[in-house]
Amino acid sequence: MLITQDTLSQSFAALTPDHILDAIEATGRICDGRFLALNSYENRVYRIGIEDDRPIVAKFYRPHRWNDAAIIEEHRFTLELAEAEIPVIAPLADEHGETLFQHGEHRFALYPCRGGRAPELDNPEQLEQLGRFIGRIHALGAGKKFQHRKTLNIETMAIAPRAFLLENNFIPAHLLDAYTTVTRDLIEQVERSFERAGKVDYIRLHGDCHPSNILWTDAGPHIVDFDDARTGPAIQDLWMFLSGDRFYMTERLADLLEGYTQFYDFNPAELHLVEALRTLRIIHYSSWIASRWNDPAFPRAFPWFNTSRYWEDHVLSLREQSALLNEAPLVWD
Repeated sequence: MLITQDTLSQSFAALTPDHILDAIEATGRICDGRFLALNSYENRVYRIGIEDDRPIVAKFYRPHRWNDAAIIEEHRFTLELAEAEIPVIAPLADEHGETLFQHGEHRFALYPCRGGRAPELDNPEQLEQLGRFIGRIHALGAGKKFQHRKTLNIETMAIAPRAFLLENNFIPAHLLDAYTTVTRDLIEQVERSFERAGKVDYIRLHGDCHPSNILWTDAGPHIVDFDDARTGPAIQDLWMFLSGDRFYMTERLADLLEGYTQFYDFNPAELHLVEALRTLRIIHYSSWIASRWNDPAFPRAFPWFNTSRYWEDHVLSLREQSALLNEAPLVWD
C-alpha cells in the first residue's frame, strides 16, 4: 500500500490505544494498562503505565512537521542540557543510544514522567531561579549551531501564516479589509522593531518557553517540551513570562535577568523585540489552528475558533499590538 501524506495524516488522527501500547511494547517495555492522554495538540502525548517500573510519557509525532534529522537534533540538544545538569526532561535512549523510534508509520519518543505545578510569575525568587536556568540553556545553546531546526523569522511567523489565512478564506467577509490592513501594517512595524534592535545574536533556543512548559516542584523547575526548539534571539525564551502593564513587566524582567545574567550576557537591544515577537506569535497562532482544522482534535479543542466573534476579537488584539509596538521598549537597569 502506498503511504501518502493524506493517509499518514488520517492514521495519525486515528491513533488508538492499541496502536500506542503496541508501539511502546515494541521497545521492550511491558505496559500495565494505565493510559492517559495528556494536553497536547500538535503531537499526541500519553502517560503510559509500565509493569514494575515508573510510568513514562510517549510522544507520537505529527507527520510532515519535522523530518527525522530535525527531531534527532532536538533530542541531542535536550540531552546536552541534561548532561550539563540543567533540569530539562530529555528523551529516553535504547541500548544503541537511539531516541527516535518507529512503529508502522508512526514516529515516537519516550520520556520519563515528571510532575509539577505552574510557576508563580509574581514570585521574584522563582523568576530569578528560572532566569538562571534559561541563562544556562542559552550559554550552552550558543556553543553550537542547529543544522536542521528552523530559524525564527518574520516570513514563517507572520507573512506566510497571513497568506495562508487569506488564501483559504478563513477571515469573515466583513472583517477582510480590517484584517488585511492591520496585519500588513503590523508586519511593517515588526520589521522596524527588528531594525531598531540591530544586530543581535541568534542561538539555539527552547523556542516555546512559556509558563505551561515549566513544571515547578519543591526542588525547583523542570523545563519541558523542546518540540519547537529553534534558532533565534535570546529574548524569545524570556518574553512569554512578561505580561500585564508596563510597570509589572519591568519588575518581572528585572527578576528574570537577575538570574539570567549570572550565566549569560543579555543584550538590552533585544528589548525592542518583546512586542514584535508577541505580535508574531498572535498572527501565527491563528494560522496554526487553521492549518490543523481538518484534524478532528482541533474543532473539539477549539470550538470557538473560526466564528465571527473569534475573528472580531482577533482583529481587536492585533490593533492593540499595533499601539504597543509604537511605545518605547521596556527598560532594564
